[in-house]
Amino acid sequence: MLRAAQEQDLLHGMCRVIVDEGGYRLAFVAYARHDAQQSLSIMAYTIQRDIPEERDFFDHLQLTWADTGLGQHAAAIAIRSGQPCVGRSLLTDPGHAPWREDAIRLGYASLSAFPLSIEDNATGVLLIAHSDPDAFDEAEVRLLGELADDLAYGISNLRSRIKRHEAEEHIARMAFYDPLTGLPNRTLFCTRLQSAIADVRQRHRSLAVLLVSAMHFHEISDTLGYQQADLLTCSFARQLESRLREGQFVACVGDAEFALLYPDIDVAQAVRTAHELVREFSSPVEVGGLSISVGICTGIAAFPGHGADADSLIRRARMAMLEAKRRGSASAVFTPELEQQRTTRLALMIDLRRAIEQKALMLYCQPKIDLTTKRIRGAEGLVRWLHPSQGMIPTEEFVRIAETSGLITPLTYHVLEAAFQQTYEWRDIGLDQPLSVNLSAHDLRDPTLIDKLKNLFSTWGTQPDWIQFELTESALMEDPVGALDAIRRIKALGVKLFIDDFGIGYSSLSYLHKLPVDAIKIDQSFVLSIPDNVVSAAIVESTIDLGHRLDLEVVAEGVETESAWKRLVDLHCDTAQGYYVARPMPAEQFKDWQVRYEASLA
Repeated sequence: MLRAAQEQDLLHGMCRVIVDEGGYRLAFVAYARHDAQQSLSIMAYTIQRDIPEERDFFDHLQLTWADTGLGQHAAAIAIRSGQPCVGRSLLTDPGHAPWREDAIRLGYASLSAFPLSIEDNATGVLLIAHSDPDAFDEAEVRLLGELADDLAYGISNLRSRIKRHEAEEHIARMAFYDPLTGLPNRTLFCTRLQSAIADVRQRHRSLAVLLVSAMHFHEISDTLGYQQADLLTCSFARQLESRLREGQFVACVGDAEFALLYPDIDVAQAVRTAHELVREFSSPVEVGGLSISVGICTGIAAFPGHGADADSLIRRARMAMLEAKRRGSASAVFTPELEQQRTTRLALMIDLRRAIEQKALMLYCQPKIDLTTKRIRGAEGLVRWLHPSQGMIPTEEFVRIAETSGLITPLTYHVLEAAFQQTYEWRDIGLDQPLSVNLSAHDLRDPTLIDKLKNLFSTWGTQPDWIQFELTESALMEDPVGALDAIRRIKALGVKLFIDDFGIGYSSLSYLHKLPVDAIKIDQSFVLSIPDNVVSAAIVESTIDLGHRLDLEVVAEGVETESAWKRLVDLHCDTAQGYYVARPMPAEQFKDWQVRYEASLA
């Protein structure tokens, strides 16, 4: 019992000792099955004489522990009763009649059966047979009963040890292997990479880490579901695993994201390897019954040039991969500039959060002018960030940081609060102009947006004609159904709605007429070139005509020259906005600008 590492070894060993040391003709251990036949499966046996005929008998012996005519033998009774069944005669006992001829032929005369109680249930039996019909005296039975109890304890203890070992292995596997793909995970990859670094450092060699990511994985997951995305991940894993050579290593480190270790190669070889991978994964794969061209992009970092430890190399390979994705290229190699950009971006993110919390962002306004009367028709509210040390940060840059860092909702709410407060201040000083605020695709998906707007209207006593909202065409096209519902709820507040950047979002006309909007703003990319570009002029003219046919006001953005202004007047555009009229200005300066502008018209 002490030496056995496997249950089968324990059973065979005990049977062998009983026969070899105890002088019995036979010992076997059988387990009770809870199948339809309530069969007894012989797990191990030892016979005194290793005769093929005798061994063949036990190899094919079928027993049941059911309480039937064939289940009145000693082993079955011991199982059912949980008590030893001692000294049964094979020559006279009716319960053993089915096997009497075999017993006489093989030289068996008596037997005893001892239940094996495991976890308080008689789940097995130890059966011992003798050639002497008067075997099994009281002392002998007591000793054999203790032996059976010891065997049951040994089985239970061994199973507990095995379960504990399996649990430990399972925990270890969970700690070091990805449960979906079965590949090593990030933790194990870091360990292997650190070992490889120590090895190549000692040999004065290099190595490379490639981080590989499936393109558009999250779009596929959202469209086809997690199950199909998991199948795609596993397919990628098997393909990468199949191309490994000696010393190379692959791990799953994210959603359809893999890290590969290539010892003894330099950056140029790593780039060639990355290109090979990209070619291999360029063929369409079957996912959810669809043939999809997924593709991959890779980031490369090498020891010692890009880092001297596992964490640095993995982190920098990821930077390179993200840069490849950003550029739309197949691969990229880490450069120190990438890390500097990341550090700068992180610092800006921290500063942006602080600026939002401290309400340090500024509200600027750009006037909108009626092209026919030249009268002011309102202004667009724009957010600006004057960084204390870096000066004015481009709006596109800090909005992008806000979108990727979870700050977009606080940023939107900050701008909304500033805009509502500004309209109140304007009314207080006699400035009667509407102010429009931009809402993004993220804002339209925000379930708390409507409550936020209602609260602001109530807090500042804002009338619906004091505030307007501009929604980018691309934001509307991201989720047309969801956007339509959000727009209807905003429109129910009584405000005026604009579609911003119209012409670049590829919206369908069949969808446009369903939107409860009041105006469209032609994107400046068309307006800027209308004096010199006949194609742009034609697009602007047709857009103005379309807007008017749909009974919508048409605003032209990016009006920077007198010639553009005059061309828009000729095309009967309603409103202009751009540097030709006025640049964006701090909101508190708008009143003075209006006074000067109206004086210039007199």
